[in-house]
Amino acid sequence: MSNLKFNPRTTILLLIILIVTAFRLLVTFNSDELQFANFSSIGAVALFGGAYFKDNLKAYAFPLLSLFLSDFVLYTTIYRKYADLLLVQESWTYLAIALMVLAGRLLLKKVNIANLLASTLVVVLIHWIVSDIGSWYRNPLFTQDLAGFWQCLVKAIPFEVRFLEGTLIYGAILFGAFEILKAKYPVLKLQKQAV
Repeated sequence: MSNLKFNPRTTILLLIILIVTAFRLLVTFNSDELQFANFSSIGAVALFGGAYFKDNLKAYAFPLLSLFLSDFVLYTTIYRKYADLLLVQESWTYLAIALMVLAGRLLLKKVNIANLLASTLVVVLIHWIVSDIGSWYRNPLFTQDLAGFWQCLVKAIPFEVRFLEGTLIYGAILFGAFEILKAKYPVLKLQKQAV
């Protein structure tokens, strides 16, 4: 007999992440190319993974994998002409996502509205600073010094406002849905064994 047991919590968490990540694709495909740039679920997914997966591998792997899969779809379809330009930038984005998961793990040990709002602001700050290193580094539009990086950060403010909006909205969906499901189905509450 096998020691493998079905864990509905992990399955539901992953399913919620995949559904919300699919919204990233739907919003992007159903709008002008860059109209909703950065209005995305990735910040909320990173926080969600960090908050609810107690196993480090799952906490980091599922949000990063969801970003990779959605990026793959976007960069082989509507963002194809930007794919070469974004390759360097994306490595910084993936680092930012990993740091966002870490923020979720540290700041959302207890999930409540105040902690969720505070952690949302932290992940937006992480995204703004870390992701923009990729936009600034070796970019001829910016001087390769602190002043150039600051100029890059200032130009990114409208995108970060959309990232904040997306993280708040998708975060409300992710965290709200799972908290409702946990209340309705106690089997989804964290057991003593790691998820």
